[in-house]
Amino acid sequence: MLFITNRALKQSRRSRAGRHVDIDLNNAQAEQSVYFCRREAEGKYTELTSGPFLQELKDLDVEQILVFIHGFSNLPEPHIFPRAQALQRLFDDYRKDMVVVVPLIWPCDNDLGILKDYWDDQKAADASAFAFARVLNKFVAWRNLQENAEAPCLKRINVLSHSMGNRVLRETLHSWAYYDFPTGVPLILRNTFMVAADVVNESLEREQKGIQICQASRNVSVYFASDDLALRASKASNLKNRIASRRLGHTGPEDMGKVPGNVYAVDCDNLNTRYDTPTGHSYFLYDKDGDKGGKPGEVFKHICHSMDTGRVLVEGDIHERVHVLR
Repeated sequence: MLFITNRALKQSRRSRAGRHVDIDLNNAQAEQSVYFCRREAEGKYTELTSGPFLQELKDLDVEQILVFIHGFSNLPEPHIFPRAQALQRLFDDYRKDMVVVVPLIWPCDNDLGILKDYWDDQKAADASAFAFARVLNKFVAWRNLQENAEAPCLKRINVLSHSMGNRVLRETLHSWAYYDFPTGVPLILRNTFMVAADVVNESLEREQKGIQICQASRNVSVYFASDDLALRASKASNLKNRIASRRLGHTGPEDMGKVPGNVYAVDCDNLNTRYDTPTGHSYFLYDKDGDKGGKPGEVFKHICHSMDTGRVLVEGDIHERVHVLR
């Protein structure tokens, strides 16, 4: 599995194609160096560097790329890679050569204490923005070269960001716009799926930091559930720092009239706790039977439909841009 990370390595920061690398799980500092790698097996990683990495993506016999940005308190092996593999299996079952899943791994803390992890991870999410903005610049520069190639890369790019991964996405695109595209970021994403987003629910409004997510995407789908227990804890944690706004993953956008017309709200209240008991936070993969013989859940099927068609499924009046999953 291909992946990108700005986590600290046990080896030198100096990149070299083909070298074995180890992720330093005890170092949660957000590196400004970015490593383009392949997971050969559990705990075995090889650095490719950006050029060979992008070329390998181009050469893969798949139609689309899905960048997966994980949530807080997630480590590579116990959490991130197995979840990315589960996503890959579900897409392969739907259609074999439709999608390749590429995890974007940022530094979560490896110590005890959820509250301490939460604040440390928020800082790491913000600090990762500069590194991942460099990834976007590398991709755009490579894509511009590809436009003059005999066989340019035509794969569509999508992003699925979960929980605090949405903060990483928001800060990355905001930083990218501020330093590199002050007049507006390019449209580089077909779909952006914001699942259980741990950011304030005004984030996608036109004067807020998340507006670049809408500018960079053809479609932005916000999956939310009011009884997401993990986000209740997040709201309580933020209240201690006088941040009173509700979370996007709890309510969807605060006011659909204030967000751009390519933003869709998908209400997952009917199934989130059935799919992820009891917290109702990680509900975008399997149905109520989980990964033990479970089938793709309604959230995954909704995501898959958007990737397959380029259009977000909405019941009733499409102009309201609200859909309820059952």
